[in-house]
Amino acid sequence: MKTGAFMCFALVLGAITIPMAEGSSSGGKTRYSGAHIISLAKNVEKTLAAEGARVAIISRVGRDADVLPDGIRYTHVAFAVYSQITTTDGERIPGYAVYNLYQDRDQPAASSLVQDFPVDYFAAVHELRSGIIIPTVEMQKRLLATIFSNAYPRLHHSSYSVFSNPFDLRFQNCTEFVLNVIQAAVYDTADLRQIKLNTRKYFESQRINIGRFKLFLAQIFKPDVKLSDHDGPIRTTTFSSIARYMQRYELATRVLTVAADT
Repeated sequence: MKTGAFMCFALVLGAITIPMAEGSSSGGKTRYSGAHIISLAKNVEKTLAAEGARVAIISRVGRDADVLPDGIRYTHVAFAVYSQITTTDGERIPGYAVYNLYQDRDQPAASSLVQDFPVDYFAAVHELRSGIIIPTVEMQKRLLATIFSNAYPRLHHSSYSVFSNPFDLRFQNCTEFVLNVIQAAVYDTADLRQIKLNTRKYFESQRINIGRFKLFLAQIFKPDVKLSDHDGPIRTTTFSSIARYMQRYELATRVLTVAADT
């Protein structure tokens, strides 16, 4: 089962021998107590419920902030969907399921679509906070229709790149996948070529400022760092760029931060 995932924006920012972080997996090394993780997961769920969200965009911090490129606050983005969840003893209870694109642990240049739950999603965070985007009611309806349609898996491209260009079809990372789903919901299409044309016209990607030498080494030694889809400066999709896009075009009502109780 492909449950492993490296963080969506991991890159060697010091020596090239530093390994990729595993901060975006549903497992991985836990930095906080189970009580802290549960607190963060429950606070996110309570916030979504208080907002009346049937679906929302959530994020987490999967790497120490001091090694992230400027402008990157969160390293993994996914959809939280209100669902009837079946417990281990067969009971069905209301709650939120998380719909992710995860980088495969054994094949870092590939990804899979995985559904897990908030406690799994936040298990290996480096900070006890989450950024949340609450879509408008109409946008939530459109997102739900897309997520539960045959279009959803067709929006996934398994060739993974850390800094995937959101205007190009060659590679994909978790935030670009989320953006693809948003665009599919907005334009009622699963045609990725049309989605990319609309994205190029209306979406403002985020520039990533990393030295050329580090990028040169990274693309040689790291199979999940590919730059062939970039013609100039490295630009990619981030939680913040998605939030700006959705607010600009009135697709979201709120963007907020939720933390664990300490």
